[in-house]
Amino acid sequence: MSLIIPKIYRRKLLPETTEVAIKMIKETFQDTLAHDLNLRRVTAPLFLLTGTGLNDDLNGVERAVSFSIDAMDSRQAEVVHSLAKWKRYKLGAYGIPPGYGLYTDMNAIRTFEDLDNLHSLYVDQWDWEKTIRLEDRNLEYLKETVRKIYGAIRKVEQLVYERFPHITPTLPEEITFVFAEDLAREYPDLSPKEREAIVTRKYGAIFLIGIGAQLSDGKPHDGRAPDYDDWSTVNEAGYEGLNGDILVWNTVLDIPFELSSMGIRVSPESLTRQLELRGCPEKANLTFHSMLLNGDLPYSIGGGIGQSRLCMFLLHKAHIGEVQASIWPEDQIKTCAAAGIELL
Repeated sequence: MSLIIPKIYRRKLLPETTEVAIKMIKETFQDTLAHDLNLRRVTAPLFLLTGTGLNDDLNGVERAVSFSIDAMDSRQAEVVHSLAKWKRYKLGAYGIPPGYGLYTDMNAIRTFEDLDNLHSLYVDQWDWEKTIRLEDRNLEYLKETVRKIYGAIRKVEQLVYERFPHITPTLPEEITFVFAEDLAREYPDLSPKEREAIVTRKYGAIFLIGIGAQLSDGKPHDGRAPDYDDWSTVNEAGYEGLNGDILVWNTVLDIPFELSSMGIRVSPESLTRQLELRGCPEKANLTFHSMLLNGDLPYSIGGGIGQSRLCMFLLHKAHIGEVQASIWPEDQIKTCAAAGIELL
C-alpha cells in the first residue's frame, strides 16, 4: 500500500494527550477482552529457538530476525512473527480447560514490511488463545467469539467518545459476516483487496470468513500459514474455512482497515491436509507439529488484535506512527509533517 495523505486532516489530540489516550485504550480493551472471553494474562517470549516450529510462519516466505546465542553453543534463535502456535502450546502446558484461555502482549520486528500508514517495522498486538471442545469447532462458535471481540472494541470506542467528545464513534452496532467465496463469485473481475473495500465500506464492519484456501477462481483470498488457522475444513455454509479477519471502514483514510486475524485452529486432520496442500509435509516432524498430531495439544481458537492499529483507529489517526514509536524513511516523515501528521 502506498502512503495515503488525507485531503483534509486535523489531528484530534496533541501528542501528549494522545499518550494518555493510548494508555486508556490499551488498559481498558485488554481488561474487557479478558473478561468477555475468559482469558488470563501470561508472559510471552520475544524470541524462540529456531527449528521448533513454534514461530508463526505468516505466509511462509517472510524472514525472521535471527541471531546466535553464545552461551548455547551458537544455537540460533529468531524474533517471533506472532505467537499463534506458542499460545496453543501454553494452553496445554498450563492445563487450561475448555471455555478459558490466555492472552499476552506480543512484540515483533518485521523487517520485510512496506512502511506506510498501516505497516511498521514494529508490530504490537494482543495475542490470545482459548481452549475449546471438539464440538466447538464450528462456524457458529467462531461467529459468537467474533461478536464478543467486536463488542469489546465498541465498548472502548464509546469510552473514547465519553473522554474526548470530539472523537465521534463510527462503528455500526453489529458486525456483518461475509464469506470470501461469495465475494469471489459476486466480483470475479476485482482483486481481493478491491472486494474487501466494497463490502467493508457498505457495512462498516465485517468478519471475512475463509482466508487461506483456494477459492472457485483458483486463488486464495489471502495467504495463511498451514499450521495454525483451519482454512481447509468445510463449514456449515458449505465453504472451506473456520477462520477470518475483522475489517472496519477507516473514515480518515477511506480504506478497509484490518484489526484482527483469527480463527479456530487446526485439528490433527486439517494440519496434515494443509501441510500437504502447501507442499511442506516434512513440518510434521517439528516439535509443535508432532505434539499436535499426537493429540498432546488441546483444540483451540485464537488470534491477534493489533494494539497500535486499534489505537490509531479509535483516535482517528492517519498514520500508525502517531501512536507508536518506530523508524520511518526521512521522506515519509517530511511528507507527513507537511500534512500535519506528527510521527512519534
